[in-house]
Amino acid sequence: MPVHRSLLAALSLFACASALAAPGDKAGDQVHRGRYLVLIAGCNDCHTPGYAPRNGQVDVKLWLTGDALGWAGPWGTTYATNLRLLLAGMTERQWIQYARRMEPRPPMPWFNVRAMSDADLKAIYAFTRSLGAAGEPAPAYVPPGQKAAGPVVRFPE
Repeated sequence: MPVHRSLLAALSLFACASALAAPGDKAGDQVHRGRYLVLIAGCNDCHTPGYAPRNGQVDVKLWLTGDALGWAGPWGTTYATNLRLLLAGMTERQWIQYARRMEPRPPMPWFNVRAMSDADLKAIYAFTRSLGAAGEPAPAYVPPGQKAAGPVVRFPE
């Protein structure tokens, strides 16, 4: 009987290892991972209109379409980019190069994006592109000393 249990355990381990090693839908895996990264990295917090005030309960069709809520501080007023439009105009390679070099104005935590692996950036690209281009471009940057047209979150000067 112990041999039978050992054989059963070995077969179970083999089946689990085979399932993990089996090639899946790589594109689907990338999209799924990208969605996960967008969620945990907080991309929606700024790049999806109404996301934070609604406790994340925003239809995916609005995800990453930018926001007209301004972020005002000593740098002026910035707006969260419509990432779906931005990435629709880039190849995966261009996106990775962009992500590695960008230094937008606050409050964008560009240093966190730079810390991501190429695999992370590729997954975010795959997910964002899977959503398709949608929405309008974010409002233009407003220099210091000029008043933004819409609502803003004001940082201390």
